[in-house]
Amino acid sequence: MSTVAGRIQRPVPLREAVYEAILDLITTRSLSPGQHLVETELAQNLGVSRQPVREAMQRLSNEGWVDLRPGYGAFVHTPTESEADQLLAVRALLETESARLAAENASAEQVGLLRELISAGRAATERADTDAVVQTNADFHRTVTEASGNRVLAELAAQVDRRVRWYYAPVARVRGAASWDEHAQLVDVIEEGNAAEALRLMSEHTERTRRTYHEQVDDLHTS
Repeated sequence: MSTVAGRIQRPVPLREAVYEAILDLITTRSLSPGQHLVETELAQNLGVSRQPVREAMQRLSNEGWVDLRPGYGAFVHTPTESEADQLLAVRALLETESARLAAENASAEQVGLLRELISAGRAATERADTDAVVQTNADFHRTVTEASGNRVLAELAAQVDRRVRWYYAPVARVRGAASWDEHAQLVDVIEEGNAAEALRLMSEHTERTRRTYHEQVDDLHTS
């Protein structure tokens, strides 16, 4: 965690910067679900006092990222399968509609960017850089949503983006190259303007990710 201190930058309010730094550690799973969070250690590693850390922990608790247990302290929230299912179901609704609209509205520039992201994702997968895979996957899906041309849809998708990344991290290696093959097929039909096929492919893609997540969780429970 010692490398995180450099992420605290002004003129962003200190409490906001601390919140973003801790949330980043959680969403990338540098801080694992269930991990005990000690204010003094976080403050030391971030190079700040305990007060902004305490404020950040309260906000993270309010948002469901951290569980505050009286007498025990703060812990990174461990998502239930029900929570995962609900989030991934919402994600599927937003992204299937995004894909359908992207087939109708995407510009040549946006299609080109999607193909660049696929290349970057494949490269990250080959070098087993999970953090880069998760980030590039998020960038890909965000670009599809932006290509939809529906600003409200894009704003809603952005609200769930971090949680999607959090849930996607455990399955990134399992999905591997297959996920980028599915992305490539999707971009082909978006470029062709085939809205119905784009909707179908995105629906299948998000369902495979949801199913893989549950399989991974089941494996952890039985191992």
